[in-house]
Amino acid sequence: MIRDCARCGRRASKSAEWSDGPICRTCYDRAMRIRGRCPCCDTDRLLPGRHTDGTPICRDCAGIARDFFCDRCGFEGLLLGGRLCEHCTLADTLARLLDDGTGRIASNFLPLVKILLDMGRPKSRLIWLRNPNVVRLLRGLATGSIPLTHDGLHQETPWRTVTHLRDLLMDSGVLPRVDRQLLLYQRWLTERLATIEDPGHHQLLRHFATWHQMRRLRAKAEKAPLGRSQTNHTKQEVTQAGAFLGWLADRGRAIGQCQQADIDAWHTESLATRRPSQSFLRWCMKTGRMPRLTLPPAVITQDSEPLHQHRRLAILRRVLNDDSLPLRARVAAALVLLYAQPVSRIVRLTIDDVTDDETTVTVRLGEPPSPLPEPVADLMRAYVRSRPQMPCASSRSSQWLFPGRQPGQPMNPVSLQVRLRRIGVPPQRGRTSAIRQLVLQAPAPVIAKALGYHDKTTTRLVTEAGGTWSRYAPAAPSFRRTQ
Repeated sequence: MIRDCARCGRRASKSAEWSDGPICRTCYDRAMRIRGRCPCCDTDRLLPGRHTDGTPICRDCAGIARDFFCDRCGFEGLLLGGRLCEHCTLADTLARLLDDGTGRIASNFLPLVKILLDMGRPKSRLIWLRNPNVVRLLRGLATGSIPLTHDGLHQETPWRTVTHLRDLLMDSGVLPRVDRQLLLYQRWLTERLATIEDPGHHQLLRHFATWHQMRRLRAKAEKAPLGRSQTNHTKQEVTQAGAFLGWLADRGRAIGQCQQADIDAWHTESLATRRPSQSFLRWCMKTGRMPRLTLPPAVITQDSEPLHQHRRLAILRRVLNDDSLPLRARVAAALVLLYAQPVSRIVRLTIDDVTDDETTVTVRLGEPPSPLPEPVADLMRAYVRSRPQMPCASSRSSQWLFPGRQPGQPMNPVSLQVRLRRIGVPPQRGRTSAIRQLVLQAPAPVIAKALGYHDKTTTRLVTEAGGTWSRYAPAAPSFRRTQ
């Protein structure tokens, strides 16, 4: 029945008839999410009704005849089919999809079921489980038609759905943990090589990617999780290597016949775009697949116009004092502007890197851990306390100081950059300004070790800034809140 909703005034189908009038579906769903202490009876429960002044109140005080208690667990909230709450409905859906044929959940998947039930917001899980590809994958894994291995999932599509499911399986311990970016790169490489028509080019690129790039990426992944920028650069190397082979073939030569004139012409046409091919060219020279030729030297580009120190400090004070800004962005901004941390490193921090002994808060950026001055320390304390309430801070991903949306993954560095720019913090210029000031206050090796930089980087910055290394850093500056 189409009626005017008593709450939003919109003309829509009626979902309920409560004491305040007809309720549309949107307002009904919204009312089913309101919980708290009823101002009329002082009971902590669901507050779907409305007082005469518009304040949410419980169903008893609102005179709503229908109850909203789950017939199985007794939880008061939105009820779905069979008068079951979302949590119980989710449990039944998982039991049905992960049935191994015996009427029971396959034992291997019990940890996955637990993590999905513990995540909170069961509605989002129920929506995800309606995806036909998710249904097919879960049923295939439960019955054994899809091998419960990384290789087995590697053969499945679509890759985004498979990637999310794989993250959940690793996060719950059902599958051994493998670097996510490495897995995504392997899938990309398979698809990329499938587009190479020339058999010789295909074989050469496969050898380069397998024997050189994958070995290098695996070695890095053993030390620390790979970042997206690392695999993106590796993809560019493969792409430009394939482009070079095609370009050289158009000139009538194979890789073994390449000449210096070819190398010069290739780079002259577009040096910046084609520079990633040099990794492939060096590998070909080293392995005897092409003559030893000279590649153009790397060009060291100067940083963009640096942020003046007084401007950096002004931005820092504003970020620390403005409570209207998002807490996560404020904490990240402090690490950029005060400790010269790149966003790619910030997103890799874990909660174990932050230590609070109630007197001092330290964050492990290098060795030794760096103490946070006030009010940065209070800001960090507040942020760490707020993390359990973040929708994305679930399961293993809660170990990341800046958790991402995907299970077990940190926040995307690009997303953090966007958040910083929204609050007026230029990440690159702010970091450059901070490190240039820091190297004037202490010897470059000390700064490098404490902040996780390479000695050569800080030494170069000292030279550029005209520093003398003659004095150590004073006590960490204090940025008092304005009254």
